[in-house]
Amino acid sequence: MPEAPQDDGPVGSLPPEHRAVLHRWAEEGGPLATRARVVLLAAEGLRDAEISRRLGVSRQTAGTWRQRWTSAGIDGLGHRPRTGRPATVDEAEVVTRTLLAPGGSGASRAVARELGLSHATVAGIRRRWRLSPDETPAPSVPTRPPLPSGEVWVMGLYVDPRRAVLLTGTGQGVLRQSAAGTVLGADVLAGLDRAVEAALTAAMARGTEGDDAPSYGLAEYLAEAGRSHPDLGLHAITLWDAAGGTGTGTLQQAPPDGMVTRHQIPARSTWRTFLRAMIALDSTSHPESSRRVYLDLAAELERYATARPDAPCTAVRWLRENVAGLPGTDRRPDSTAAGSQSWSGVNQIDLGSFNECVVIETVRLSGTITRGEIAHRTGLTQQSVSRIARSLLDRGILIEDAQRRATSGKPRTPVRLCGTAAHALGIHIDPEVLTAVVIDLDGAIVRTRTRPVTADIDPAEFVERVAALGRETLAEARGSVREDGFLGIGVAVPGPVDIASGTVLGPPLMSAWGDLPLLYLLQDHFPCPVLMEKDSTAAAAGERWIGRDRRARDFAYLYLGTGVGTGLYLNGDLYRGISANAGEFGQLCAIALGRVAKDGRPEILPECNPPVSVPELAVRGGMRPVPAAPGRTSGSTAAYLAVGEAAAAGDPAAAAAVREVAQAVGRGALGMVDLLDIDLIVLGGPFFTEDVADFYLDEIARTVNAFPTARRLRRVAVEPSVLSAEAAAVGAASTIFHATFTPRLRGRESRTRHLPDR
Repeated sequence: MPEAPQDDGPVGSLPPEHRAVLHRWAEEGGPLATRARVVLLAAEGLRDAEISRRLGVSRQTAGTWRQRWTSAGIDGLGHRPRTGRPATVDEAEVVTRTLLAPGGSGASRAVARELGLSHATVAGIRRRWRLSPDETPAPSVPTRPPLPSGEVWVMGLYVDPRRAVLLTGTGQGVLRQSAAGTVLGADVLAGLDRAVEAALTAAMARGTEGDDAPSYGLAEYLAEAGRSHPDLGLHAITLWDAAGGTGTGTLQQAPPDGMVTRHQIPARSTWRTFLRAMIALDSTSHPESSRRVYLDLAAELERYATARPDAPCTAVRWLRENVAGLPGTDRRPDSTAAGSQSWSGVNQIDLGSFNECVVIETVRLSGTITRGEIAHRTGLTQQSVSRIARSLLDRGILIEDAQRRATSGKPRTPVRLCGTAAHALGIHIDPEVLTAVVIDLDGAIVRTRTRPVTADIDPAEFVERVAALGRETLAEARGSVREDGFLGIGVAVPGPVDIASGTVLGPPLMSAWGDLPLLYLLQDHFPCPVLMEKDSTAAAAGERWIGRDRRARDFAYLYLGTGVGTGLYLNGDLYRGISANAGEFGQLCAIALGRVAKDGRPEILPECNPPVSVPELAVRGGMRPVPAAPGRTSGSTAAYLAVGEAAAAGDPAAAAAVREVAQAVGRGALGMVDLLDIDLIVLGGPFFTEDVADFYLDEIARTVNAFPTARRLRRVAVEPSVLSAEAAAVGAASTIFHATFTPRLRGRESRTRHLPDR
């Protein structure tokens, strides 16, 4: 480039058509954006030094493009054929590519090759954003002015015909990194790109409404954000402003100073690439919730982009839910609280190999077995089995039984699991009652406690009650539990759930607890691993663990609770699905029955909520209504149990009601059997009581054996659960054992990352 001219005076007035072109270049980004901004600022009378400071470019660059405009007009700013590296560098694009392909200096070189930049340029940008491997974990976002150091969350997005504002939050908490593979997927990022583009295009198109357009409520939005997230520092970053172009306008209608600080995007970034960079930064720093968060954002943007002109959707006001693990939310109990010091030495069982897990699984399924039988069943050599067994005996995981006489040779000494070698706490959350159990390695219940709860309880008080119940149960079990053998806590909750972020999304009859980051709130109360599982999946885990050889094959666990769910045990392991919500039974049942709502969605079947449907059907059939317990409805647990007793006693209306619900559940089970090709269905849950068990077993067994396509090739067994009435709580505790001891060749899932490695 030629040297910058010495005279950096005004460039003169800009023709309207040229000004429009320059504004368009500035908004679109790319290599022409900086040139256009230099000329626009020069036209306002700014000198090169001030332009250089505002845009973050060198004084020579500012002078060069001023001279090009003066000498050649708008043609002088256009692209010129050249070889080599790009004339301008979009820092946000470099940041996005780096974050989504991490790997130290090797990643920098790969990004440099991909974008046609020098390695030094990419390394410099990484240092500027504090993304180098030798930097602190907290990145630095060089907005104008820069965001404070610390964790960064994308907290919201506001879009209306005048502007687009990105809301970010910063805090000083410890990063909750998740395992690799849980970051935002390329499919979600691409869909979000399309949604953002469509929404911004729609907003710009609606900007023709004129100065008389109504106020769209940015001030109210920011004020709501401040109230919703008081523990975060909130920062409003202008992405696009109709008054001043891309990130150059002022943030109007802002709340009082101190609530939300105001920023502009970095001078070397466009709003599109900066938004992508912030999303990538949030995804890789907090991958436990990014997928669901950004799917919600994409849906909100699409709703705005497709709104009709006469529709009331005048702005995007997306605000993220509460973030778990914020500063000031440490709710660990006081050190003097019951049980708070008794479990500090947790998670001491360290299994050294896959083969150790194979031996433990073989012993568990058999109950009692000799070393020779272990070798025969597993294919391991006698020497390997002897070495592993000796190690497990020394650590107290196995114990020896009485010797068996042999027809020849030395007597054989069988081994079995030592039930007291390990313990776990399981907590089941139900709309009416909380249940906590401590079980040992054999599945025996050491201690159990229950506590009533109502669905309208405040979420903060609810978490405190759950934690208190867990602490009380552990304190009572203290004398029976080895301190070094307590492995952790499993929590069973109604679905759907977001296991990655530990969030209860929309539990039935528990609307006050929707989008509650329960797992991470409970982790603040207990210094041990805490896992969360959907209640039906937890019940399947408990059935597999405690059922031993009776459940040593694939099966589906039909969980009759507040709603009917399914836990699946397939190919030797729990099957959770991509979002850990496999087994949602209601829609499958509705499709099997041909019940579809007017909007085309499968109907929400009342039959798939036994405590409500059974009493209502019984009353409709002529049974006298059962008086509700204080504070409960006729669809409460008490009413259901009363109908069950009447059905067992021969009441025709009660029996018909239970049978009708069982038939509906059986039709859903039929579809599941045909889909999965399984030959075992297990029934359990709090509403699979002794009084109604035969009705469900008979109806479901008849349906799944009379109607399947491959009925000539298999007989489907329908059996009651081996678990007690506390099936979900016992199952929740069993998920800890399952994650610790079950042999797996594949990598461990992120949700079990705190448990012992093998």
